[in-house]
Amino acid sequence: MRILLIEGDFGMKILVAGKGGVGKTTTSALLAHILAEEGYNILALDTDSIPNLAQSLGVPYEKALGIVPLSRNEELAQERTGARPGEGWGVLFSLTPKVDDLAEKYGISIKPNLKLVVIGSIEQSKEGCLCPSIALARAFLMHVLFSERDIVIVDSEAGAEVFGRGLAEKFDAMLCVAEPTLKSMVIAKKLIEMGRQLNISNIFLVINKVQDSLKASKLYARVFSDSTPYHLVSFDENVTMIENEGKGVDCIPKDSLIYRDVDALARKILGIKKRSKVV
Repeated sequence: MRILLIEGDFGMKILVAGKGGVGKTTTSALLAHILAEEGYNILALDTDSIPNLAQSLGVPYEKALGIVPLSRNEELAQERTGARPGEGWGVLFSLTPKVDDLAEKYGISIKPNLKLVVIGSIEQSKEGCLCPSIALARAFLMHVLFSERDIVIVDSEAGAEVFGRGLAEKFDAMLCVAEPTLKSMVIAKKLIEMGRQLNISNIFLVINKVQDSLKASKLYARVFSDSTPYHLVSFDENVTMIENEGKGVDCIPKDSLIYRDVDALARKILGIKKRSKVV
């Protein structure tokens, strides 16, 4: 096995993780817009059980409400897997359905080089009634992580669920979003440790909603004794304003605090595109 340092425009898969309410979706959406403005082709995936990335990206509220996630699309599941969700236990269906055309057919175009696919949760429900749909959603996500050559940003389910799916190791980078509180930072540390166990090579702690950078940095030093890279994103009233108006992050002024900070985060991520390849 040889390790070569290769420079070029390689595809990237970015996982945005963290506990609920820390700002994962806002971070994912603003990062997607900023990278798209840099000229990259962006595929944003919403894998939350209560998906709302569409509205954050700028899809009108009423239209966003009408989006059916792949994991809940019964007609599509029947077409691709051969079984309709809810047909009962023991029904046979394909675990390897055709999925390579789903981004084109079901992707929502936010701008010419930014597309959203709402996948929804890919965990089996307790009732087991959505097995074909979940099989379809999982197959699509696996296909994207293995084959997509553009930048893929995955707004994940809150918490540690993503690490149990056998998918996290397919990412080039993980952004673990946390608030500047002790509880949130401790949870983030656990998620980062799980990411390292799965050999995600580039991990950033994103401390969000920061009002006092010195206090946030001291809290980081208290919780993290290692050299985990961290990035501060300022609290910004613009986020509350646009959310209350039902607008997307594309309406946030470019001279605002949060835009400045996430833009700086994007620069760090683009630096990863010059990276080692195992050949």
